[in-house]
Amino acid sequence: MPTGDRHDPYRGYNFKLEIDGISRNGFRECSGVDATSDPIEYREGNEKVFTPRKLPGQVKYSNITLKWGITDDHSLWDWRKKTIEGKTERKNGSVVLMNESGEEKIRWNFVNAWPSKWTGPSFNATGNEVAIETLEIAHEGVTKA
Repeated sequence: MPTGDRHDPYRGYNFKLEIDGISRNGFRECSGVDATSDPIEYREGNEKVFTPRKLPGQVKYSNITLKWGITDDHSLWDWRKKTIEGKTERKNGSVVLMNESGEEKIRWNFVNAWPSKWTGPSFNATGNEVAIETLEIAHEGVTKA
């Protein structure tokens, strides 16, 4: 029995990041690509309805969190260090989702980003895990392309 056109979802592991001036794009994990509008409840005194209206409030964007295995590439640490030194450098970037063939399918662009938090790896002499760094990037908006 034919099922028609099949559209499988894209895999969450096939992604890359592009950040202005930083060529590093191999990451273990990327999260926090979202936008939220808090509702504002509003009711006028002469309304006969007992439930308030819900109006859209400010749009908020979560920080983007990147995790990767430590290598000799210090480009993200150098970017964070500029912020620590009071020389914040804002950059634009993209999270790019690819299909199984490595072709770009969806892109989320973020703007005016700067590294707000860096976390070094946890060490355990009895383990065999890769040493992982984490960077949080604050930004001022996401668009989907």
